[in-house]
Amino acid sequence: MFRNVKRSGRSRPEGNRGKPRREGWISVSLNRRFVSLAAVAAAGALALSACAANETQSQPAAQGGNGGEQLSGQLKGQGSSAQKVAQDTWIKNFQTANPGVTINYSPDGSGAGRDGFKGGGVDFAGSDRAFKPEENTAGAFGKCEASSKALDIPVYVSPIAISFNVEGVQDLNLDAATTAGIFKGTIAKWNDPAIVALNPGVQLPDAAIVPVHRSDNSGTTENFTDWLNKAAGDVWTDKASGDWPASLKGEAAKGTAGVVAAVKNGKNTIGYVDESQARELNNAKIGADGNFSEPSAQAAGEALAASPVESGRDANDLAIKIDRKAAGYPVYMVSYALVCQDYKDDKTAQLVKSYIGSITSSEGQQAAAQAAGAAPLPEKLSGQVKTAVDSIK
Repeated sequence: MFRNVKRSGRSRPEGNRGKPRREGWISVSLNRRFVSLAAVAAAGALALSACAANETQSQPAAQGGNGGEQLSGQLKGQGSSAQKVAQDTWIKNFQTANPGVTINYSPDGSGAGRDGFKGGGVDFAGSDRAFKPEENTAGAFGKCEASSKALDIPVYVSPIAISFNVEGVQDLNLDAATTAGIFKGTIAKWNDPAIVALNPGVQLPDAAIVPVHRSDNSGTTENFTDWLNKAAGDVWTDKASGDWPASLKGEAAKGTAGVVAAVKNGKNTIGYVDESQARELNNAKIGADGNFSEPSAQAAGEALAASPVESGRDANDLAIKIDRKAAGYPVYMVSYALVCQDYKDDKTAQLVKSYIGSITSSEGQQAAAQAAGAAPLPEKLSGQVKTAVDSIK
């Protein structure tokens, strides 16, 4: 049969003219068969392509949207201890989706994170405050191109709990002025009339208050003192700062975990910590005029929704101007990922872009809400964050 096909391409002898072209018929039949097989193969290829497309579309957000390309490499981050629970969750999810990627995050405090990012020791930082405009200048960051500034991208929104440990007291109401007096030292005992007035029926002891504050430069401290200054400026006259005022008394502890341990293991103590790590402690309700709220993600989210992005910054630099007097729980923080607008290394840029895109996606924000009690980014801010992440290069 195949010999006939082979001969069909040759000149026919004169004696064979007029005879039926048997070889040609065999060729046509085979060609038709080949066409049919090709059609089947093409249909199979289309089906496989459709399956692959569906798999690509349904891949987890943690893969970072690299068009199906497998990510690999290492990232190093440092900073906010308040972000620790969320970062642990985000990293686990991202590495599960991308087994070729290793991410290490060291929760050494916001100040250490900013310093590490400026010095080029880390690829990104976590910070409970954005870079100030005068800090965010081209050429100031080790991993960034000389012409690149940093981007402050909101990734984590959390209440700051005012936690206490007073024997026999489970519930406590505080307002801004009374809290400021406690940490300032002008209210020194738990049965001070100012505290008693806010807590009718509560048996408060005649015992000295032990305020606990952070010893390291801390974004949680900066947000806490920002609230004290804006809501009770006649008592707390110091401007917001990540460093606790050296003139004030109290017990100092390093990191969120240090403050939690000092409050939990001490007597008559009170401190301020990220709410995600204060769930084994008693936490005060905060308010005024008889209306007091527990620290909650929902209340923090409501307050954040009323807070605009700071004006005068680059388009994708999303520092938030927090409104401390908005409805909701007023003592909260917006914590940021500090990244390069333009990285020196393209692979680092790809990994950072994928990771930050993952943690700020709706799935990433829900993961932080479940693990750390964080408030998901409000819808409007979420859209701005996506645009900022997409601009990383």
